[in-house]
Amino acid sequence: MPILTIESTCDETAAAVIAKNGLVLGDAIATQETLHEQFRGVVPEVAARAHVERILPVIDTAIRRASVTPKDLEAIAVADRPGLAGSLLVGVVAAKTLAVAWNKPLVAINHLHAHLYACQLSSESTVYPCIGLVVSGGHTSLYLCHSPLELEYLGGTIDDAAGEAFDKVAAMLQLDFPGGPAVSKLAASGNRKAYSFPRSLMHDPKDDFSFSGLKTAVRYAIVGPGQQDFSKVQLSSQAKADLCASFEAAVVDVLVSKAERAVKRHQVQRLIVGGGVAANQFLRERLNISANRNEYQLVIAPPEWCTDNAVMGALALEKISKGDFASLDLDITPGLQRGF
Repeated sequence: MPILTIESTCDETAAAVIAKNGLVLGDAIATQETLHEQFRGVVPEVAARAHVERILPVIDTAIRRASVTPKDLEAIAVADRPGLAGSLLVGVVAAKTLAVAWNKPLVAINHLHAHLYACQLSSESTVYPCIGLVVSGGHTSLYLCHSPLELEYLGGTIDDAAGEAFDKVAAMLQLDFPGGPAVSKLAASGNRKAYSFPRSLMHDPKDDFSFSGLKTAVRYAIVGPGQQDFSKVQLSSQAKADLCASFEAAVVDVLVSKAERAVKRHQVQRLIVGGGVAANQFLRERLNISANRNEYQLVIAPPEWCTDNAVMGALALEKISKGDFASLDLDITPGLQRGF
C-alpha cells in the first residue's frame, strides 16, 4: 500500500503518493515565488496563509495523479520539523485531520533528514554510511549518517545559511527573486577571482559554517560602509557578474572544503548532498572534482528533488518499517536546533 507525504516547511506546498518500493505514483507542488517576489524573501505570515489556501487542492491533485483513493493509503506522513512555525502548522494540522478522517496512522518526518534521503531515492544501492551535507535557504548542516534514520549532527551554520546569503546578495544587487538562481546565472560570466572575499571558518577544525561575514564583505564591495540605499548604486553588468562569481566561489570553497574534510575524518566512502543550493551547478562541479581527487563516492539529489518537495518524504517508509509512528498529539518543532 502506498503512503501520502505532505511538505509545508517553508514556501512550497507539496504532496506525493509513494509506493513501498519508493516509486512516485503522483505528486504536486504549489510554489509561492510570485507572492514573495516583492519582498525579495519569504514572509512567514504570507507563506502560512498561502499554505492554508493550497494544502487541500495540492493533496487532492497528488492523489488523483496517483490514481488511488484514501482507502488505498497505508499511512500519512508530514514534515513536522524544522521550518517556519506557521507553515509547519498548516501541514501538520492537515495531516492529523486526514489521519483521523481516513483512519490512517501518522508518521512525522524531519525535513533535513528527508533532503538527504532524496539521495538514497536516486541511488540504486545503499548510500549509508556516509557524510550528509544539507545546504539550503534556511540550513547548512553536516551529518554523519549511519542509516536513513540514524543521523549524527556534526555541525551547521552559526549565523546565515548559504542559501540565505545567496538571496541577500541578490537583493543587494537588485536581482530577481529567488536569489540563488539569479546570482548563479550572472556568476557564470564573471571572474571568480575579481574580489578576495572571506572564507569564514574554512580552516576551522569544527564542522560549523558562517556566511554573515561574507555577506557583509559583498555589501561593502557594492556600497561601502555606512551606505544603505542599494537602488542608487550603478554597477555595470560585468561588475555585477564579477561580484556574483567571486561570492559564489567563496561559498562553494567553504562547502566543499568542510564536506571533504568530514569524509576524511570519519573514514567513510560517500558524501551525499541535498537541499536547494545542491542544485547549484558550480557547487556540483566542484564536489565532483573533490570526489574524483579524493576517491570517494558522491551522490547529489537530482535537481528536481533539491528544492522543497514531498517526494523526499519517502523517508517515512523507513520509519514505517520500524513501526515508528507519531501520535495525534504531534506538534511542530520550528527553527533549527543542534541534534537535528
